[in-house]
Amino acid sequence: MFIQQPFDEFLEIKYERIAENSVKVTLPIKPLFVNSVGVIHGGIISTLADIALCNTVAPDENGKQKVVTVELNVTFLKGAKSEFLTARAFAVKEGRNLTHADCIIHDDEDQVIAKARAILFSR
Repeated sequence: MFIQQPFDEFLEIKYERIAENSVKVTLPIKPLFVNSVGVIHGGIISTLADIALCNTVAPDENGKQKVVTVELNVTFLKGAKSEFLTARAFAVKEGRNLTHADCIIHDDEDQVIAKARAILFSR
């Protein structure tokens, strides 16, 4: 099960659980997501990373997320011109209240365009 949110549906995000604490999240790119330089906007990439990272912790039985992001660090490695982006995220360490998670984002040619790291707080 994944977090059920209208925003994710609006973005047309697709999810795949790789392992108990690992996910693959794919975002189709719309013209609206491209900035004036002609590459995918960093805010879109950051949003994709945040969605993937939060889904490393399974939601509750009602599809509500059990964690919120308290720290998010995104490093942009390459400008992306792509039909879709794929984020692969996994929980590195799950504690009582905090989960540390990492994410790598690829373009449609499987080139790494960004990496992200988050600290998630259990609600």
